[in-house]
Parts: sequence; structure tokens; C-alpha cells
Amino acid sequence: MTVDSREIDKFLVELLQNVGKSLRDDALKKKSVDTKKNRNDLVTNFDKKTERYVNSELKRAFSEATIVSEEGYGDLVTDMSGLVFFVDPIDGTMNFVKRGDDFASMIGAYIDGKPLIGAIIDVMGNNIYHGGKEIGLFINDERIDIPRNLPLVEGLVDVSAPMALANKFNVQDVIKKSSGFRVYGSAGIIFGHLLTGKEVMYMSYLAPWDLAAGRVLCEAAGMSVVSIDDAPINMLKSQVVIVGTQKVVSEALTTVKTR
Repeated sequence: MTVDSREIDKFLVELLQNVGKSLRDDALKKKSVDTKKNRNDLVTNFDKKTERYVNSELKRAFSEATIVSEEGYGDLVTDMSGLVFFVDPIDGTMNFVKRGDDFASMIGAYIDGKPLIGAIIDVMGNNIYHGGKEIGLFINDERIDIPRNLPLVEGLVDVSAPMALANKFNVQDVIKKSSGFRVYGSAGIIFGHLLTGKEVMYMSYLAPWDLAAGRVLCEAAGMSVVSIDDAPINMLKSQVVIVGTQKVVSEALTTVKTR
């Protein structure tokens, strides 16, 4: 399949502009909230509405593509052949429900298993991070400077709260070697911080739709995206992932323990 990276990038930016406008209005409305795996794993009527809209627009524009998405409105995708989109309609639903900010919407595009284009909107900040290796990286219309390859001691790190509290994989030792520890509750928001050099590492258990767009953007920025055991990333399964500067990820891999 022949694809045009710039065409896809332009389409995703325009799509997320519409999503952002709608979700900024939705953030002020009464929400119907349900739980999924546990009491802190929330889904709202707006997650579902947004996913249906995004998926329908993607299918309209790219009829041969398949879609992996969080709330069940995508396709049953068993391999990464062709053009595959990953959709996270509201990333940080707890923040959306409880705070009304620090949530994102994300779309990642892959071609035959290779990262192609990523697009993430910080909804309330109204900033879209987008691009890929072929076309470069942008915040809205402005090109992003590649973050410095800082070591762990010089940067802030973000680790999922449950992982940090339980010291899974010896992650507290990674945190102690850094400049400090932050938690935001949204992978999309954190990817924006990594791209702009505000933080140097993110470690969490991520589903494919949590990771897809951020992986495209961070790898295009020269950062490392690896699984906890340094095995190749499998975009069709959930896994513990470390994302960050090359120096930091190398340091973290020598500190974490997978057994």
C-alpha cells in the first residue's frame, strides 16, 4: 500500500482539532461514567462518542486501513500488515472526569508494522503534537527542536503511580537516580513533556492505543522506546514500556529487574 505521510499527518491534525473542540465542550457537561477492569479504570459516554466519530472519519478517508481502538469500535486486528491506525479517544479519563484537564486524544498510524505518523492533542491546552521521521515533528504549526540526550541524573521522570508505589521492577531505584518524580495520569500529556524536554523518561504498563502515537513521535525525536526486558515492541499487546532519552533508557535498563 502506498501512503503519503504528509497527507495522513494533515488529516490527523484536522481530525484532532475537531475532537479537541468537542471535548472542551464535553468537559463541562454531565458525564455518564462506568468502570471497566476496576474502580479506577473509567469510561464515559464521551469516550465512546469520540471513538465512534474518529473511527468513522478514518474509515471514510482510508477505507483499506484497519483500526485498533480502546472502546471496542475498531477492527479485530491480528497482524500489522497495511495501514493500521491506533485510536485512544480520551487518554486520561480519570483526569477528564475528576479534574477537567490533563487529558489527551491520540492517533498513531503504522504501515506494515513500522511507525509512520503520530498525533496527540493536549485537549485543554489546545496543542497538537504531530509528525514522524519522514516529515519532522511539530507542535501545531511550529517545528519541535529535538530534546537533548540528557542522563537520568539531570532530568525528571514519570512513572505510573501503582508501579512506583509497589516498587515494581525496582523502579524506585530509577527514580532515586533522577532529578525527581512526577505523575500526570495521561500518557498523551507525558509524551508532550518528553518531546519538549520537560521530562526525560516515562515508564508504565501501556496498551497499544496508549503507546502508538507517542512511540512514533518519540522515536522520531531520537528517543528510545523499549519494553521492560529490552525486547522488540509488540504493537498488538499491552506491555511495560520505558520511553526516554537514549542515555536514560540505557541507565534504566541496567537498574530495573524483570524477575
